[in-house]
Amino acid sequence: MADLKVDFAGVPLQNPVLLASGTCNYGQELLPLTDFSRLGGLVTKTITPEPRGGNPPQRIIETAGGMLNAIGLQNPGLEDFVGEKWAFLAGLQTQVVVNIAGFSVDEFALTAARLEELPGIAALEVNISCPNVEAGGDNFATRPETAAAVIAAVKRNSRRPIIAKLTPNVTDITEIARAVVDAGADAVSLINTLVGMAIDVNSQRPILGNITGGLSGPAVKPVALAMVWKVAQAVSVPIMGIGGIATARDALEFIIAGASAVQVGTANFVNPNAGVEVVDGIQAHCDEHGIDQLASLVGSLQT
Repeated sequence: MADLKVDFAGVPLQNPVLLASGTCNYGQELLPLTDFSRLGGLVTKTITPEPRGGNPPQRIIETAGGMLNAIGLQNPGLEDFVGEKWAFLAGLQTQVVVNIAGFSVDEFALTAARLEELPGIAALEVNISCPNVEAGGDNFATRPETAAAVIAAVKRNSRRPIIAKLTPNVTDITEIARAVVDAGADAVSLINTLVGMAIDVNSQRPILGNITGGLSGPAVKPVALAMVWKVAQAVSVPIMGIGGIATARDALEFIIAGASAVQVGTANFVNPNAGVEVVDGIQAHCDEHGIDQLASLVGSLQT
């Protein structure tokens, strides 16, 4: 049987499949529907220093080939996570990566420092795609200098592996990837959602309460694959591939393009057991093709 184990920036994973942030909340809802012990891990819903109610409705709509969401980082806040959510997550038989966000560099640093007090967190995934209120609302992830500033601040306040989550909404994602790695990121995850919108032709109004939202699901997979491949040529740290992964074949494409691990996201809304099915499919593919170590497939694309 093929060995699916992955060492992802120092985090040992029993297999390369994690559940993506925002699609499994803090684990409780999926507990009756999937076996977390079969997964490489899960990434929590984003945590910010203060509780957030999120954007006005409508916040989620189905599109052809995907989903638009404008949740607005709704979450219970850092202290509720520390006092309530972590107790459940710490008991799961899988690796738990905590996704963090903030609206200033200091907020990212504060959150990272507070989470240092919790034993058992495998890594921090840093969501740098939120607006930087100190710089007029531009996303941290869209400029190398602001992206690097956040990662450097988190790195100073945490001993855990730091994963920078990158946005595709940039001209050159490799420029951002190099900047965050130079600032201390131990790995990168990509991609976050693409900006999209939908319009009600009868009312002539946007359907989402926030007007625009993030596009995810099968429609973004080709974009995500290309960006994973490009970033794999540009940096030497491990890559977590995200974007439209619903099957083992999808996951294998990302791994061949250069991802050491992957996250299953939007597919969870359709099939809450998608992650486990992806693991089983990867195992079957490797066994069928005589692949002893999954790691041998990482970055094996022939061009």
